[in-house]
Amino acid sequence: MLRDTTSKVVLFGGIAIILLGAIMPNWIVNQLMFGFSRALAILGLLVLWRTGLVSFGHAFYFGLGAYTVAIVDIQLGVTDVFVRLFGGAIIAGIAGFIIGFIMRNYRDIFFAMLNTAISMVLYGIIVKTESLGSTDGFAISLPTIFGIAPETKYPLFIIITMIAMISALLINFYLKTTVGRLTTPIRDNEIRVEYLGFSVAHAIHLKYTISAVLAGGAGALMAMSLGQVDPDSMINWTVSGELVFITILSGPGNVIAPFIGSLVFEVLRTYAFELAPQAWQLIVGATFLTVIFFLPGGIWSLIAKLGRKKS
Repeated sequence: MLRDTTSKVVLFGGIAIILLGAIMPNWIVNQLMFGFSRALAILGLLVLWRTGLVSFGHAFYFGLGAYTVAIVDIQLGVTDVFVRLFGGAIIAGIAGFIIGFIMRNYRDIFFAMLNTAISMVLYGIIVKTESLGSTDGFAISLPTIFGIAPETKYPLFIIITMIAMISALLINFYLKTTVGRLTTPIRDNEIRVEYLGFSVAHAIHLKYTISAVLAGGAGALMAMSLGQVDPDSMINWTVSGELVFITILSGPGNVIAPFIGSLVFEVLRTYAFELAPQAWQLIVGATFLTVIFFLPGGIWSLIAKLGRKKS
């Protein structure tokens, strides 16, 4: 797994970021936690995008992961970061596996919009249900690590970075397996893939479930990073739009791209809101259009071009 360049960059880059985090200001550490948490969901969308599928409803799984953390905290008193993360990822994965039996039969705009519809159903249920926090959501207690309550967010930052690093390594390995390599062939010609003896439906179902698990884990980590969950910031269609925006901004070329794109998005949104509170969406939208026109392959395509020039 660690023989290729991507795996080495992920491993050593992750270790370097963890070490630098000890001397970074808190606001940078927070930005990194938010960016890496959201990048897990982008990583799942990257797997789908390589297959030619775009989901405008993955806030459903992102929100499931986040609300799982809130519910186990409030109802069961669970504070351990790993139990919360595991619970959020598993609940989202189970939901993705079940819904995957439906989604694997759809393509193009039907796939995208059906995901959106399912996401908005969950949004409507939570907004109308007082026991689920309604529009106010829940405040989440600080996570513990094996029963120990850290005094700062740095230990949580280490865990999030390590989870992001491990996830990137596993997805990179998966994309190099036989099933993982079916992403592009399925996008190009499903009939030929079937003639080769592979089930397109089963392959898409697996990729969809993987993306759901990653989105659920991302939501769980984001909830613990923010210390609060609410439907507008976790499940609303705008969250799905942000995830798709970052996916396009990042590009599908490499598993490192989602992390770069997520950090760029966090910085862009933060400074755009600080400089122009009434027009920050305009700045983000203009950036989005610029990327589409001049970097259709995302930020990673620019990095790849610069790498080829140097070599």
